[in-house]
Amino acid sequence: MASDQGPIVQSALLRTELVRLRKEKGMTQEQVARTLEWSPSKLIRVEGGKNAITRTDLQALLMAYDVTSESRQERLQTLARGAREPAWWNKYKGEIDDAFLTFVGYSAGASYIRGFHGTLIPGLLQTREYAEVMSTGIVSQSERSLAVRVRMQRQEELARRDNPPRQHYILDEAAIRRHVGVGVDPGIMPVQLKEIADGAEARDDLMIRVVPFSVGAHLGLYGPFTLLEFEGGLSDVLYMEGRPGTSVMVTGDDQQVTDYRDHFETLLDVALPADKSIALIRQTAEDLMD
Repeated sequence: MASDQGPIVQSALLRTELVRLRKEKGMTQEQVARTLEWSPSKLIRVEGGKNAITRTDLQALLMAYDVTSESRQERLQTLARGAREPAWWNKYKGEIDDAFLTFVGYSAGASYIRGFHGTLIPGLLQTREYAEVMSTGIVSQSERSLAVRVRMQRQEELARRDNPPRQHYILDEAAIRRHVGVGVDPGIMPVQLKEIADGAEARDDLMIRVVPFSVGAHLGLYGPFTLLEFEGGLSDVLYMEGRPGTSVMVTGDDQQVTDYRDHFETLLDVALPADKSIALIRQTAEDLMD
């Protein structure tokens, strides 16, 4: 099991495995709690992620579920240790929207990130200068600096992973045509576009597709979204981005996750091929320099 997935994903993987083991054993939460002389609420909090699980409690659960394999026990104990590790994003709690920080935690451990963005460049692809301009609507200088710092650290932390996630983005042509930063420095957007094109051509783990204006109306016009996939059997996560306090994150087997997987594939059908998308991005960068 990868050790660099971050505590949120490792906790979710551990909880998913423990619930599966209990159900395979044919036991209810009440039966397990009675066997271990726990209160039912303790197990409910453990399985729900409200309580961190100690090594002793995990060992007791594994005994109750007849997990005798040393390698399996050690794998689950490794997940439990990882789940208790401090997260780099914890220092932003109270300053950044909680829903977004939870999404940051899940994306930090994803193996595959897919998303559609209609008006802005995805945060994981933004240059610092682009991010600074996009943060100008935030009230104070300290809040602007904080927003940029989080975006840059997300990129840095993902790049440090032993197995960085594959990233596949679909952009509406509007996202690459808008001359972000023109009033500050006309070169900001052309440099941003060149960074995207260069990255997509140089990296095997990055794919960019563009939905051209000629397509007309399409499903992406309902708003940006991101889908996260994970190794280890964890269910996909859907994040629908809005203004702070309005974003929505859906986990598990919710029908919306399936619907948005279909939306992504539908958008791929109308997007330009990868090579033509990169050519359009480069041509747009040149046009913005004129």
